[in-house]
Amino acid sequence: MIFNDSDTIVAPATAVGGALCVIRLSGKDAIAICDSIFQGRKPLNQAKTATLHYGNIMDGKEVVDDVVISLFRAPHSYTSEDTVEISAHGSRYIVNKIISLATSHGARLAEAGEFTRRAFLAGKMDLSQAEAVADIIASSSHSAHAIASTQMRGAYSGELQALREKLVKIASLLELELDFAEEDVEFADREELRHLLSIILDRVSSLSDSFSLGNALKEGVMVAIAGRPNVGKSTLLNRLAGEDRAMVSDIAGTTRDTIEITTNIDGVIYRFIDTAGLHSTDDQLEQMGIKRTEQALRKARIILWMQEAGDTESSFEGFTPTSDQTMLRIVNKIDLAGDISDDSAQECDIPTFYISAKSGKGVDTLIEEFKSLTNASAAYQGEVIVSSQRHYNALLQARAALKSALEAIDIGISGDLLSEDIRQIMYHVGTITGEITSSEILQSIFSQFCIGK
Repeated sequence: MIFNDSDTIVAPATAVGGALCVIRLSGKDAIAICDSIFQGRKPLNQAKTATLHYGNIMDGKEVVDDVVISLFRAPHSYTSEDTVEISAHGSRYIVNKIISLATSHGARLAEAGEFTRRAFLAGKMDLSQAEAVADIIASSSHSAHAIASTQMRGAYSGELQALREKLVKIASLLELELDFAEEDVEFADREELRHLLSIILDRVSSLSDSFSLGNALKEGVMVAIAGRPNVGKSTLLNRLAGEDRAMVSDIAGTTRDTIEITTNIDGVIYRFIDTAGLHSTDDQLEQMGIKRTEQALRKARIILWMQEAGDTESSFEGFTPTSDQTMLRIVNKIDLAGDISDDSAQECDIPTFYISAKSGKGVDTLIEEFKSLTNASAAYQGEVIVSSQRHYNALLQARAALKSALEAIDIGISGDLLSEDIRQIMYHVGTITGEITSSEILQSIFSQFCIGK
Protein backbone atom coordinates (compact mmCIF):
# COMPACT_ATOMS: atom_id res chain seq x y z
CA MET A 1 0.00 0.00 0.00
CA ILE A 2 1.26 3.51 -0.90
CA PHE A 3 0.58 6.04 1.82
CA ASN A 4 -0.75 9.42 0.73
CA ASP A 5 0.54 11.72 3.43
CA SER A 6 0.18 14.94 1.44
CA ASP A 7 -3.56 15.15 2.15
CA THR A 8 -5.04 17.03 5.06
CA ILE A 9 -6.95 14.56 7.22
CA VAL A 10 -9.77 14.94 9.73
CA ALA A 11 -11.35 12.66 12.34
CA PRO A 12 -12.86 12.76 15.83
CA ALA A 13 -10.04 12.18 18.33
CA THR A 14 -12.42 11.38 21.19
CA ALA A 15 -15.63 9.39 21.45
CA VAL A 16 -18.71 10.95 19.90
CA GLY A 17 -21.81 11.34 22.06
CA GLY A 18 -20.33 12.74 25.27
CA ALA A 19 -20.44 16.28 26.59
CA LEU A 20 -17.46 17.30 24.43
CA CYS A 21 -15.66 15.89 21.43
CA VAL A 22 -12.29 16.82 19.91
CA ILE A 23 -12.08 16.86 16.10
CA ARG A 24 -8.53 16.82 14.79
CA LEU A 25 -7.22 18.11 11.44
CA SER A 26 -3.63 17.57 10.32
CA GLY A 27 -1.79 18.46 7.12
CA LYS A 28 -0.51 21.38 5.12
CA ASP A 29 -4.00 22.87 4.62
CA ALA A 30 -5.32 22.21 8.14
CA ILE A 31 -5.19 25.87 9.22
CA ALA A 32 -6.64 27.19 5.96
CA ILE A 33 -9.49 24.67 6.02
CA CYS A 34 -10.31 25.52 9.60
CA ASP A 35 -10.20 29.26 8.82
CA SER A 36 -12.81 28.69 6.12
CA ILE A 37 -15.35 27.35 8.65
CA PHE A 38 -14.25 29.10 11.88
CA GLN A 39 -15.15 32.63 12.98
CA GLY A 40 -13.10 33.97 15.87
CA ARG A 41 -11.45 37.22 16.94
CA LYS A 42 -8.81 36.83 14.21
CA PRO A 43 -7.91 34.34 11.47
CA LEU A 44 -5.98 31.29 12.62
CA ASN A 45 -3.34 31.83 9.95
CA GLN A 46 -2.25 34.92 11.91
CA ALA A 47 -1.98 33.07 15.21
CA LYS A 48 1.09 31.62 16.92
CA THR A 49 1.60 27.95 17.59
CA ALA A 50 0.30 26.33 20.79
CA THR A 51 -2.50 28.86 21.23
CA LEU A 52 -6.21 28.54 22.03
CA HIS A 53 -8.99 30.35 20.15
CA TYR A 54 -12.67 30.71 21.02
CA GLY A 55 -15.28 31.22 18.34
CA ASN A 56 -17.95 29.62 16.18
CA ILE A 57 -17.99 26.93 13.51
CA MET A 58 -20.05 28.37 10.67
CA ASP A 59 -21.96 26.79 7.79
CA GLY A 60 -22.34 29.89 5.70
CA LYS A 61 -24.25 32.28 7.98
CA GLU A 62 -25.51 29.52 10.26
CA VAL A 63 -23.74 28.89 13.57
CA VAL A 64 -23.10 25.16 13.97
CA ASP A 65 -21.47 25.29 17.42
CA ASP A 66 -19.34 27.45 19.67
CA VAL A 67 -15.91 25.83 20.01
CA VAL A 68 -12.38 26.19 21.36
CA ILE A 69 -9.60 25.56 18.85
CA SER A 70 -6.05 24.45 19.73
CA LEU A 71 -3.53 25.44 17.08
CA PHE A 72 -0.17 23.70 16.59
CA ARG A 73 2.14 24.74 13.75
CA ALA A 74 4.61 22.37 12.13
CA PRO A 75 6.86 20.88 13.32
CA HIS A 76 5.61 21.44 16.88
CA SER A 77 2.67 19.06 16.78
CA TYR A 78 1.88 15.37 17.30
CA THR A 79 2.21 14.62 13.57
CA SER A 80 4.92 17.25 12.90
CA GLU A 81 2.41 18.89 10.51
CA ASP A 82 0.13 21.89 10.95
CA THR A 83 -2.56 20.58 13.29
CA VAL A 84 -5.85 21.99 14.52
CA GLU A 85 -7.96 20.42 17.27
CA ILE A 86 -11.57 21.58 17.56
CA SER A 87 -13.19 21.09 20.97
CA ALA A 88 -16.91 21.03 20.25
CA HIS A 89 -20.03 19.73 21.95
CA GLY A 90 -20.25 15.96 21.60
CA SER A 91 -23.57 15.74 19.77
CA ARG A 92 -23.31 13.25 16.91
CA TYR A 93 -25.00 15.78 14.63
CA ILE A 94 -22.52 18.54 15.51
CA VAL A 95 -19.46 16.30 15.12
CA ASN A 96 -20.63 14.91 11.78
CA LYS A 97 -21.49 18.42 10.58
CA ILE A 98 -18.02 19.79 11.43
CA ILE A 99 -16.33 16.84 9.72
CA SER A 100 -18.60 17.29 6.69
CA LEU A 101 -17.69 20.98 6.49
CA ALA A 102 -13.97 20.16 6.75
CA THR A 103 -14.14 17.53 3.99
CA SER A 104 -16.16 19.87 1.76
CA HIS A 105 -13.28 22.36 2.04
CA GLY A 106 -10.55 19.88 1.07
CA ALA A 107 -9.86 17.52 3.96
CA ARG A 108 -10.45 13.78 3.82
CA LEU A 109 -11.46 11.39 6.58
CA ALA A 110 -8.41 9.87 8.28
CA GLU A 111 -7.68 6.17 8.06
CA ALA A 112 -7.23 4.06 11.19
CA GLY A 113 -4.09 5.16 13.01
CA GLU A 114 -3.13 7.68 10.34
CA PHE A 115 -2.26 10.50 12.75
CA THR A 116 0.17 8.26 14.66
CA ARG A 117 1.51 6.80 11.42
CA ARG A 118 2.37 10.32 10.25
CA ALA A 119 4.08 10.98 13.58
CA PHE A 120 6.17 7.82 13.05
CA LEU A 121 7.05 8.67 9.46
CA ALA A 122 8.03 12.19 10.55
CA GLY A 123 10.44 10.75 13.12
CA LYS A 124 8.49 11.94 16.15
CA MET A 125 8.55 8.40 17.55
CA ASP A 126 9.79 4.99 16.52
CA LEU A 127 7.52 2.07 15.63
CA SER A 128 7.56 0.47 19.06
CA GLN A 129 6.52 3.79 20.61
CA ALA A 130 3.75 4.16 18.02
CA GLU A 131 2.45 0.69 18.89
CA ALA A 132 2.51 1.68 22.56
CA VAL A 133 0.05 4.49 21.77
CA ALA A 134 -2.52 1.85 20.77
CA ASP A 135 -1.68 -0.19 23.86
CA ILE A 136 -2.19 2.86 26.09
CA ILE A 137 -5.64 3.41 24.59
CA ALA A 138 -6.56 -0.27 24.93
CA SER A 139 -5.11 -0.75 28.43
CA SER A 140 -7.74 -2.00 30.87
CA SER A 141 -5.57 -2.35 33.98
CA HIS A 142 -2.84 -0.56 35.90
CA SER A 143 -0.23 -3.14 34.91
CA ALA A 144 -1.07 -3.03 31.18
CA HIS A 145 -0.98 0.78 31.30
CA ALA A 146 2.41 0.73 33.07
CA ILE A 147 3.98 -1.52 30.40
CA ALA A 148 2.65 0.64 27.56
CA SER A 149 3.70 3.88 29.27
CA THR A 150 7.28 2.65 29.70
CA GLN A 151 7.37 1.66 26.04
CA MET A 152 5.84 4.93 24.83
CA ARG A 153 8.37 6.98 26.84
CA GLY A 154 11.15 5.29 24.87
CA ALA A 155 12.77 3.05 27.51
CA TYR A 156 12.29 -0.02 25.30
CA SER A 157 13.52 1.85 22.22
CA GLY A 158 16.58 3.02 24.14
CA GLU A 159 17.53 -0.54 25.07
CA LEU A 160 17.16 -1.75 21.49
CA GLN A 161 19.07 1.24 20.13
CA ALA A 162 21.96 0.55 22.52
CA LEU A 163 22.05 -3.09 21.37
CA ARG A 164 21.95 -2.04 17.73
CA GLU A 165 24.82 0.41 18.20
CA LYS A 166 26.95 -2.43 19.60
CA LEU A 167 26.03 -4.55 16.58
CA VAL A 168 26.87 -1.71 14.17
CA LYS A 169 30.31 -1.45 15.78
CA ILE A 170 30.88 -5.18 15.30
CA ALA A 171 29.64 -5.07 11.71
CA SER A 172 31.87 -2.11 10.83
CA LEU A 173 34.97 -3.92 12.13
CA LEU A 174 34.09 -7.03 10.15
CA GLU A 175 33.46 -4.96 7.02
CA LEU A 176 36.85 -3.34 7.52
CA GLU A 177 38.43 -6.78 7.53
CA LEU A 178 36.82 -7.49 4.16
CA ASP A 179 38.42 -4.34 2.73
CA PHE A 180 41.84 -5.71 3.72
CA ALA A 181 41.08 -9.37 2.98
CA GLU A 182 44.23 -9.83 0.86
CA GLU A 183 46.41 -8.70 3.75
CA ASP A 184 44.77 -11.16 6.19
CA VAL A 185 44.25 -8.46 8.83
CA GLU A 186 41.89 -9.12 11.76
CA PHE A 187 40.42 -5.88 13.11
CA ALA A 188 37.77 -7.56 15.24
CA ASP A 189 39.31 -9.59 18.05
CA ARG A 190 37.24 -12.79 18.11
CA GLU A 191 37.30 -13.15 21.91
CA GLU A 192 36.10 -9.59 22.34
CA LEU A 193 33.43 -10.23 19.71
CA ARG A 194 32.34 -13.35 21.54
CA HIS A 195 32.11 -11.48 24.84
CA LEU A 196 30.09 -8.65 23.30
CA LEU A 197 27.72 -11.00 21.47
CA SER A 198 27.20 -12.98 24.69
CA ILE A 199 26.18 -9.79 26.50
CA ILE A 200 23.75 -8.93 23.70
CA LEU A 201 22.37 -12.49 23.71
CA ASP A 202 21.74 -12.33 27.45
CA ARG A 203 19.77 -9.10 27.09
CA VAL A 204 17.80 -10.26 24.05
CA SER A 205 16.98 -13.50 25.89
CA SER A 206 15.89 -11.53 28.95
CA LEU A 207 13.60 -9.36 26.84
CA SER A 208 12.06 -12.32 25.03
CA ASP A 209 11.60 -14.21 28.30
CA SER A 210 9.63 -11.26 29.68
CA PHE A 211 6.94 -11.79 27.03
CA SER A 212 5.20 -14.49 29.04
CA LEU A 213 4.51 -12.02 31.85
CA GLY A 214 4.00 -9.03 29.54
CA ASN A 215 1.43 -10.78 27.39
CA ALA A 216 -0.43 -12.02 30.48
CA LEU A 217 -0.54 -8.50 31.97
CA LYS A 218 -1.67 -7.01 28.66
CA GLU A 219 -4.32 -9.59 27.71
CA GLY A 220 -5.27 -10.76 31.21
CA VAL A 221 -3.90 -13.67 33.22
CA MET A 222 -5.83 -16.77 32.15
CA VAL A 223 -6.77 -19.02 35.09
CA ALA A 224 -8.52 -22.30 34.29
CA ILE A 225 -10.58 -23.97 37.03
CA ALA A 226 -10.62 -27.70 36.30
CA GLY A 227 -11.52 -30.96 37.99
CA ARG A 228 -14.18 -33.64 38.12
CA PRO A 229 -17.89 -32.78 38.01
CA ASN A 230 -19.55 -31.30 41.10
CA VAL A 231 -16.37 -30.42 43.03
CA GLY A 232 -17.34 -26.72 43.31
CA LYS A 233 -15.70 -25.14 40.26
CA SER A 234 -18.70 -22.92 39.46
CA THR A 235 -19.07 -21.95 43.11
CA LEU A 236 -15.43 -20.83 43.18
CA LEU A 237 -15.90 -18.88 39.94
CA ASN A 238 -18.88 -17.05 41.45
CA ARG A 239 -16.88 -16.37 44.62
CA LEU A 240 -14.00 -14.87 42.61
CA ALA A 241 -16.42 -12.85 40.46
CA GLY A 242 -18.27 -11.54 43.50
CA GLU A 243 -21.58 -12.44 41.84
CA ASP A 244 -23.48 -15.44 40.52
CA ARG A 245 -22.19 -15.86 36.98
CA ALA A 246 -22.26 -19.65 36.70
CA MET A 247 -25.16 -21.99 37.45
CA VAL A 248 -24.53 -24.04 40.59
CA SER A 249 -26.25 -27.39 41.14
CA ASP A 250 -25.70 -30.65 42.98
CA ILE A 251 -26.30 -32.41 39.67
CA ALA A 252 -23.00 -33.54 38.15
CA GLY A 253 -22.30 -32.16 34.69
CA THR A 254 -24.30 -28.93 35.10
CA THR A 255 -21.50 -26.94 33.44
CA ARG A 256 -21.23 -28.22 29.87
CA ASP A 257 -19.26 -25.34 28.37
CA THR A 258 -16.53 -22.99 29.51
CA ILE A 259 -17.67 -19.82 31.30
CA GLU A 260 -15.27 -16.86 31.56
CA ILE A 261 -15.28 -13.88 33.90
CA THR A 262 -12.70 -11.13 34.28
CA THR A 263 -11.81 -9.35 37.48
CA ASN A 264 -9.18 -6.81 38.51
CA ILE A 265 -6.96 -7.81 41.42
CA ASP A 266 -4.46 -5.14 42.49
CA GLY A 267 -4.17 -3.65 39.01
CA VAL A 268 -3.94 -6.95 37.13
CA ILE A 269 -6.77 -8.40 35.04
CA TYR A 270 -7.44 -12.09 35.64
CA ARG A 271 -9.56 -14.17 33.26
CA PHE A 272 -11.08 -16.99 35.31
CA ILE A 273 -12.52 -19.84 33.26
CA ASP A 274 -14.96 -22.34 34.73
CA THR A 275 -14.62 -25.55 32.74
CA ALA A 276 -16.78 -28.60 32.24
CA GLY A 277 -16.00 -31.46 34.63
CA LEU A 278 -13.47 -33.98 33.33
CA HIS A 279 -14.87 -37.50 33.30
CA SER A 280 -15.86 -40.31 30.96
CA THR A 281 -19.26 -39.77 29.37
CA ASP A 282 -21.33 -40.82 26.35
CA ASP A 283 -23.22 -37.51 26.34
CA GLN A 284 -22.18 -35.63 23.18
CA LEU A 285 -22.77 -32.19 24.74
CA GLU A 286 -20.63 -33.09 27.73
CA GLN A 287 -17.93 -34.46 25.41
CA MET A 288 -17.87 -31.13 23.56
CA GLY A 289 -17.55 -29.31 26.88
CA ILE A 290 -14.71 -31.57 27.97
CA LYS A 291 -12.89 -30.92 24.70
CA ARG A 292 -13.15 -27.17 25.32
CA THR A 293 -11.88 -27.75 28.85
CA GLU A 294 -8.78 -29.41 27.43
CA GLN A 295 -8.26 -26.45 25.09
CA ALA A 296 -8.60 -24.01 28.01
CA LEU A 297 -6.06 -25.99 30.04
CA ARG A 298 -3.52 -25.74 27.24
CA LYS A 299 -3.91 -21.93 27.06
CA ALA A 300 -4.04 -21.15 30.79
CA ARG A 301 -1.16 -19.55 32.67
CA ILE A 302 -2.48 -20.82 36.02
CA ILE A 303 -4.48 -24.03 36.48
CA LEU A 304 -6.60 -24.60 39.57
CA TRP A 305 -7.21 -28.33 39.87
CA MET A 306 -10.13 -28.81 42.26
CA GLN A 307 -11.19 -31.83 44.26
CA GLU A 308 -13.35 -32.36 47.32
CA ALA A 309 -11.90 -32.71 50.80
CA GLY A 310 -11.69 -36.39 51.59
CA ASP A 311 -11.04 -37.37 47.98
CA THR A 312 -7.80 -39.33 48.16
CA GLU A 313 -7.47 -39.49 44.39
CA SER A 314 -4.48 -37.28 43.49
CA SER A 315 -4.60 -37.98 39.74
CA PHE A 316 -4.92 -35.00 37.41
CA GLU A 317 -6.62 -36.95 34.63
CA GLY A 318 -3.30 -37.40 32.84
CA PHE A 319 -2.75 -33.65 32.38
CA THR A 320 0.81 -32.36 32.68
CA PRO A 321 1.42 -28.60 32.82
CA THR A 322 4.06 -27.02 30.59
CA SER A 323 7.07 -25.12 31.92
CA ASP A 324 5.13 -21.83 31.43
CA GLN A 325 2.16 -23.01 33.46
CA THR A 326 1.57 -23.17 37.20
CA MET A 327 -0.76 -25.76 38.67
CA LEU A 328 -2.34 -25.36 42.08
CA ARG A 329 -4.30 -28.10 43.82
CA ILE A 330 -7.49 -26.80 45.41
CA VAL A 331 -9.14 -28.92 48.10
CA ASN A 332 -12.71 -27.64 48.37
CA LYS A 333 -15.62 -28.12 50.77
CA ILE A 334 -13.44 -28.19 53.87
CA ASP A 335 -16.44 -26.87 55.81
CA LEU A 336 -18.18 -30.20 55.16
CA ALA A 337 -15.17 -32.38 55.85
CA GLY A 338 -13.86 -33.60 59.15
CA ASP A 339 -10.14 -34.17 59.75
CA ILE A 340 -8.14 -33.32 56.59
CA SER A 341 -4.75 -34.22 58.06
CA ASP A 342 -4.72 -37.42 56.02
CA ASP A 343 -5.18 -35.51 52.77
CA SER A 344 -3.44 -37.01 49.77
CA ALA A 345 -1.54 -33.70 49.29
CA GLN A 346 1.09 -35.18 51.60
CA GLU A 347 2.09 -37.31 48.63
CA CYS A 348 1.64 -34.50 46.10
CA ASP A 349 4.38 -32.01 45.15
CA ILE A 350 1.87 -29.50 43.75
CA PRO A 351 1.05 -26.49 46.02
CA THR A 352 -2.25 -27.20 47.77
CA PHE A 353 -4.86 -24.78 49.14
CA TYR A 354 -7.75 -25.75 51.40
CA ILE A 355 -10.89 -23.69 50.84
CA SER A 356 -14.61 -23.52 51.09
CA ALA A 357 -15.77 -21.87 47.90
CA LYS A 358 -19.28 -21.60 49.36
CA SER A 359 -18.32 -19.74 52.57
CA GLY A 360 -15.19 -18.09 51.21
CA LYS A 361 -12.86 -19.63 53.79
CA GLY A 362 -9.30 -19.84 52.43
CA VAL A 363 -10.11 -17.98 49.18
CA ASP A 364 -8.22 -14.85 50.29
CA THR A 365 -5.08 -16.96 50.72
CA LEU A 366 -5.58 -18.33 47.21
CA ILE A 367 -5.91 -14.81 45.81
CA GLU A 368 -2.65 -13.82 47.50
CA GLU A 369 -1.03 -16.72 45.66
CA PHE A 370 -2.32 -15.32 42.35
CA LYS A 371 -0.62 -12.02 43.17
CA SER A 372 2.71 -13.69 43.93
CA LEU A 373 2.55 -15.75 40.72
CA THR A 374 1.87 -12.63 38.64
CA ASN A 375 4.26 -10.10 40.11
CA ALA A 376 3.59 -6.84 38.28
CA SER A 377 6.04 -4.79 40.37
CA ALA A 378 8.58 -4.73 37.52
CA ALA A 379 6.00 -3.04 35.28
CA TYR A 380 5.20 -0.43 37.93
CA GLN A 381 8.92 0.27 38.45
CA GLY A 382 9.41 1.08 34.75
CA GLU A 383 11.31 -2.04 33.76
CA VAL A 384 11.11 -2.98 30.09
CA ILE A 385 8.66 -5.83 29.58
CA VAL A 386 7.77 -7.15 26.13
CA SER A 387 4.03 -7.49 25.54
CA SER A 388 3.79 -7.54 21.72
CA GLN A 389 3.68 -10.83 19.83
CA ARG A 390 5.41 -9.11 16.89
CA HIS A 391 8.28 -7.93 19.07
CA TYR A 392 8.55 -11.36 20.70
CA ASN A 393 8.85 -13.09 17.33
CA ALA A 394 11.53 -10.63 16.21
CA LEU A 395 13.49 -11.15 19.44
CA LEU A 396 13.35 -14.94 19.00
CA GLN A 397 14.76 -14.56 15.49
CA ALA A 398 17.45 -12.20 16.76
CA ARG A 399 18.33 -14.70 19.50
CA ALA A 400 18.66 -17.50 16.95
CA ALA A 401 20.94 -15.32 14.79
CA LEU A 402 23.04 -14.43 17.86
CA LYS A 403 23.51 -18.10 18.71
CA SER A 404 24.49 -18.76 15.09
CA ALA A 405 27.06 -15.95 15.23
CA LEU A 406 28.57 -17.33 18.46
CA GLU A 407 28.80 -20.80 16.92
CA ALA A 408 30.46 -19.25 13.85
CA ILE A 409 33.13 -17.66 16.05
CA ASP A 410 33.72 -20.97 17.86
CA ILE A 411 34.40 -22.84 14.62
CA GLY A 412 36.52 -20.02 13.18
CA ILE A 413 34.24 -19.10 10.31
CA SER A 414 35.36 -16.32 7.95
CA GLY A 415 34.55 -12.68 8.62
CA ASP A 416 32.25 -12.30 5.61
CA LEU A 417 29.97 -15.13 6.75
CA LEU A 418 30.07 -13.90 10.35
CA SER A 419 29.15 -10.46 9.09
CA GLU A 420 26.01 -11.90 7.51
CA ASP A 421 24.89 -13.27 10.91
CA ILE A 422 25.45 -9.83 12.46
CA ARG A 423 23.37 -8.21 9.71
CA GLN A 424 20.56 -10.68 10.43
CA ILE A 425 20.60 -9.73 14.12
CA MET A 426 20.51 -6.03 13.23
CA TYR A 427 17.65 -6.66 10.82
CA HIS A 428 15.44 -8.39 13.38
CA VAL A 429 16.13 -5.77 16.08
CA GLY A 430 15.49 -3.01 13.51
CA THR A 431 12.06 -4.38 12.63
CA ILE A 432 10.90 -3.72 16.19
CA THR A 433 11.77 -0.02 16.17
CA GLY A 434 10.86 0.49 12.53
CA GLU A 435 14.38 1.22 11.27
CA ILE A 436 13.66 -1.68 8.94
CA THR A 437 10.06 -2.10 7.88
CA SER A 438 7.66 -2.23 4.94
CA SER A 439 4.38 -0.60 3.99
CA GLU A 440 2.60 -3.94 4.56
CA ILE A 441 3.84 -4.13 8.14
CA LEU A 442 2.87 -0.50 8.77
CA GLN A 443 -0.59 -1.06 7.32
CA SER A 444 -1.07 -4.13 9.52
CA ILE A 445 0.03 -2.29 12.67
CA PHE A 446 -1.84 0.99 12.18
CA SER A 447 -5.05 -0.65 10.95
CA GLN A 448 -5.54 -1.82 14.55
CA PHE A 449 -5.69 1.78 15.81
CA CYS A 450 -8.86 3.81 16.23
CA ILE A 451 -9.64 6.30 13.44
CA GLY A 452 -8.77 9.48 15.37
CA LYS A 453 -5.36 8.40 16.68
